Amino acid sequence: MKKGEFNYPITSQLDTSDIFFGDSIPDPYKWLEDDRSPETEKWVESQNRFTYSYIDKLPQREVIKNRLEEMWAYERYGNPIKKGEYYYYLKNDGLQNQDILYRQKGLQGAPSVVLNPNTFSSDGTTSLGSFTFSADGNYLAFQKSVSGSDWHDIHVLDLKSGKELKDKISWVKFSEVSWVEDGFYYAKYPEPKSGSEGTIKASNQTVYFHKLGTDPKEDNIVYLDRENPNLGFIINATADNQYLILESWESTSGNALSIKSNANPKEGFRKLIHDFDFDFKYIGHKGNDLFFLTNAEAKNKKIISLDARKINKPTWKTVVPDGEDVIANAHMYGEHLVLNYIKDASSQLKIFGLDGKFKHEVKLPGIGTVQAVSGNKKDNEAFFSFTSFTQPVSIYKLDIEKGQATAYKKPKVAFDSDQYITDQIWYTSKDGTKVPMFVSHKKGLKLDGNRPTMLYGYGGFDISILPSFNTSRLSMAPIIMENDGVFVVANIRGGGEFGSAWHKAGTKENKQNVFDDFIGAAEHLITKNYTSSEKLAAYGRSNGGLLIGACVTQRPDLFKVALPAVGVLDMLHYEQYTIGWAWASDYGSVKEEKAYRYLKAYSPVHNAKPADYPATLITTADHDDRVVPAHSFKFAAAMQEAQTGEAPVMIRIGKSAGHGDGKSTEEKINEAADVLSFTFNNFGIDLSKPLNK
Repeated sequence: MKKGEFNYPITSQLDTSDIFFGDSIPDPYKWLEDDRSPETEKWVESQNRFTYSYIDKLPQREVIKNRLEEMWAYERYGNPIKKGEYYYYLKNDGLQNQDILYRQKGLQGAPSVVLNPNTFSSDGTTSLGSFTFSADGNYLAFQKSVSGSDWHDIHVLDLKSGKELKDKISWVKFSEVSWVEDGFYYAKYPEPKSGSEGTIKASNQTVYFHKLGTDPKEDNIVYLDRENPNLGFIINATADNQYLILESWESTSGNALSIKSNANPKEGFRKLIHDFDFDFKYIGHKGNDLFFLTNAEAKNKKIISLDARKINKPTWKTVVPDGEDVIANAHMYGEHLVLNYIKDASSQLKIFGLDGKFKHEVKLPGIGTVQAVSGNKKDNEAFFSFTSFTQPVSIYKLDIEKGQATAYKKPKVAFDSDQYITDQIWYTSKDGTKVPMFVSHKKGLKLDGNRPTMLYGYGGFDISILPSFNTSRLSMAPIIMENDGVFVVANIRGGGEFGSAWHKAGTKENKQNVFDDFIGAAEHLITKNYTSSEKLAAYGRSNGGLLIGACVTQRPDLFKVALPAVGVLDMLHYEQYTIGWAWASDYGSVKEEKAYRYLKAYSPVHNAKPADYPATLITTADHDDRVVPAHSFKFAAAMQEAQTGEAPVMIRIGKSAGHGDGKSTEEKINEAADVLSFTFNNFGIDLSKPLNK
């Protein structure tokens, strides 16, 4: 096939189809779903050769990569966590592939290495997942992931001796660790058959207890539900191990809630919340009072408590009521609640007593995002990280009693944030809804309707996209802005920026609102003379990849460049793989005719009709077992077949990488350099030469 100057790799089309409610839907690229077959591996190699034969010839690619390395070469810190006499924290000197876990005595002590994930593998692709300290600070349970997979192994480190114990638990996915005195609770899945690890449907998760020093094969089963194999579990033990709190989930929204008293070992879990209509997130306890963050009868969430001694006749008490702004996260430290609010898509941090009385609002450095809060449950000291579109993540020490924050670690970056400005502007979507977006660019930039612009969006799963200098996801922004461009984040429906109503307005039969909001953002940027369709790129990851795929197939005329990354793109088959079935709470299930009709109407793979499409670079990874690469494979094949214009349609398939978690610094920089050089080249801008201003 030859279109314009491009000879696309040949992708075989088979005479395969599926029947949905009487409709026969062709699926000619179904064979690409087997991502380990020799045929698919050959296809992957041919597509990567085709893509890199284009990208490697771009002289600006090296310029962009060098600039990215300059910006990444700064010390990055994670929040300190106090355990015993030590503070533990993650640190990266700049270009190390993985962050290193350090500890030090006191805040000014000399650091020493506890765990260096860069030694886990020779190529930096084995990463450190979540980690949890025992209450006494003597042990660390940490998770390892290979090549970005969602599958993890739990390991245990003796922090006194520095030696790793023999305890190793495999086939863990979507599980945290909850410590008690002599061991911990966790959840795992049955071991999959060899070769099926990347695509097998996640089912039959089981909760276990592991006692330190014993064989994990002998771990006691704490909870399982074989009648409902799609259920997943989060289990927490209270700090005194008097109660177990079990959150059961069947999708990304809503959970059931059960509690077990360990005072009577023969008693099982007592279910308090039977349905999955709302979220109940355990945040801590004081004595017998258990505290939760919930959206039950609270569109913007509230804090409630329950006397665990009265679970036979539970009575919920509202501690902090639902208000005008969304509670994004909640934490308990000492005698206080530290609540992270979202107001107009930016963070606020407020402190309350355990009786619900307001005490302080913490003064933040400006409009931006509190990304994480950490502290010791017994202390009135905490730390939080703060960032904005122009400020890298900085760590602040919080005196909870006084409500005062002081800078602890502020990085020095090769990026002069004082030269840039971020404005929040509002526009009107197709149905009249007012939607905000953040617009960032150089101060005094002349908006002449021709500025290179990148529009980013997500719009799903109650996830809020707030201002952040995120080198993993938004490393595009500084490069765009430095070169007299505009970087934009649209806070479209489906997210959690304005509570449950905003989220639900972008789910299931309302999903088209998400695409309309994004299209409306693009049109507003053009109307207000920020840019034009000749200088506008659309970028999104995961559910945001779906967003870009849907918008580019609905409005191919609107964008010059489309960048769908690790996207959910085949909406008629997404439930069949790994954890896809859990997304039905947002998307709807193809098993229901009503849902099938609207899923088919926007599914990017099924709506790649012949058209003059923008330059499209699809990115995925060979070990993505969350959104399996078959989504991107099939979309790339369909788009290459459907392209009638001159612009390239390409796919970049990362090797030994997954959905994004644990990706090495080297791979992050290489991917960003590829995407940015592709984008600027198709804008007609050569960054290897001085930019005309």
